Amino acid sequence: MVTMNISRALTEDLVKLEMTTAVEPFEEGGSLEKWRQQGKEDILNELVSLLEVGNRIGNRTKLLNDFINRERKATTAIGDGIAIPHIRSKQAKEFMIAFARSSAGYDFGSPDGRPTHMFFVMAAPPYDDSLYLRVFKSLMEMLQYESFREELMNVSHPGELIRAIRGME
Repeated sequence: MVTMNISRALTEDLVKLEMTTAVEPFEEGGSLEKWRQQGKEDILNELVSLLEVGNRIGNRTKLLNDFINRERKATTAIGDGIAIPHIRSKQAKEFMIAFARSSAGYDFGSPDGRPTHMFFVMAAPPYDDSLYLRVFKSLMEMLQYESFREELMNVSHPGELIRAIRGME
């Protein structure tokens, strides 16, 4: 498999094995769409916090808004418990990727209607199309394998996750 070397860009401090975002329960009579949107914004906020590691972003609020606006256009959930929120933004000083996982899962608008458990979040400067697209393609190729997805759900240390990715590269 020809892939981008994701394991070099993904360091242990960019891996969160249990997300902490608490999404409010849906209240009967409320707007399901508004509830979903607020939940997504809360999740994206946690993911942007993960990207803040290493001081490679400009304005955090603007970066978060870029992610929120991208997600409003179309969901980045791809099914099988995975979402790949990704943007090109002036707030990204260089290509960044992080991983976060939720055992319980979140409603992230997945096309298969199932909860999303794994998030690969990516940001790149607007001029960095080539690397950004190669990484996205590599992730899609890796994530098509159920055994790989299961391995990512079962790792107990960030280093194990990076090794699992390295094993697929």
